[in-house]
Amino acid sequence: MATKDKSPIQPQDSRPLRVLLIAGSQRRLHSCPGLDSKARALMLRMAAMMPAGWQTDIEDIGNEHGKPKIQSCNACVSSSMALCVWPCNCYGPQSENQPDLMWNIDLYGRLARADAWAIIGPVNWYGPTSNIKLMFDRLVCMNGGNPRPDLIDKKDTLKAQALERSPLWRKISRNHLSGRTAAFFCYGDDGADEEDGKGMPRRLKHPEWFDAKAQPQRGADVRQAYEGLVWQCRYSDVEVPDSLWKCTVFGAGKPYADDQAEDMVQEARGMKAFDDWVAAFIAHVEKKGVVPGAREAELSAATTTNRERKTVG
Repeated sequence: MATKDKSPIQPQDSRPLRVLLIAGSQRRLHSCPGLDSKARALMLRMAAMMPAGWQTDIEDIGNEHGKPKIQSCNACVSSSMALCVWPCNCYGPQSENQPDLMWNIDLYGRLARADAWAIIGPVNWYGPTSNIKLMFDRLVCMNGGNPRPDLIDKKDTLKAQALERSPLWRKISRNHLSGRTAAFFCYGDDGADEEDGKGMPRRLKHPEWFDAKAQPQRGADVRQAYEGLVWQCRYSDVEVPDSLWKCTVFGAGKPYADDQAEDMVQEARGMKAFDDWVAAFIAHVEKKGVVPGAREAELSAATTTNRERKTVG
C-alpha cells in the first residue's frame, strides 16, 4: 500500500505565482520634484489588488538623490551577439566607478524569478520614460545573450566573433526569459492645458510646422508609445497579449500642478481603465500558471562580473 508523501519539499511547478510590478516614472519624493509619481501610486494600488497567496515583488526605478541609475547599454551585440553576455557583464553589483541600479537591486534575478511582469509608466514626448527605456536596452541580452562569458575571456571581441560563427553558438544561444508574460500600462495627458483642445500647442510662433492631425499617440493610440518595448518582449519570446497592453489619459486640459497622484484617483474613467487592466492581468497570469524552470533561470541571472575589478576590461 502506497504511503502519502509528507515531504515539505514540493515540486517547483506547484509553487505560488510570482509577479514583479515596476513603476517606471523618473519622479520620486526624494528628488527634485519633491512629489511621488502616478506610476508609483498605481503600482502600490496594483500590489494591493494581487490575490492572496501570490508572491508580489515591487520596484520603483525612479530617480533619487544618491541612488544609482540604470547604466546605458554599450551595444556589445553590434560587435557580436556572443559579446552580449547574459546577464549583462558590462557592469556589476556595488561598483564604485559605474554604480548600476540594474545590478544593485538585482533586477536580472527578479525578472527571471517572476512568472509575469507589469510595467507602469507615463508617456514622455511620445515615448516611454528614459528609465524604462534604459532598463529594456539593458535587457537586449535576454534575447540570445551569451551565457558562457568564460568562452570569450569575459569580453574579448575577437573571441566572441569567432564563437558566434561556430556551431557551438547555435547550441548555447537562447532566449533566457522565455515563457514569461509582460503587461504594459501607460498614461498620457493629451498635452495637459498647453493645447487648444484640438491638438495644437497654444504657444507656437510657427504653427505651420506642426500638423495637429498627424500628431502621433493621441487618445486611444497613446499605447503606441510603448510599442517598441512590447515588440522587444515578443521578439524575445516573452508573451505580451494585446489585452495586457493598455493606456489611458489623466489630466487632460488641466495645469500640471493640478494633475498629481491625488488628483489622478479622482478621474473615474482613467482609474477604471487601470483597474480593468489589473483584473485582466490577474486572470491571464492565473490561467497560464507558473513558468517552468524559473529557479534555473534565476540562477543563470547571477552576476559573472568580477566584483574586485574596478574597471570594465
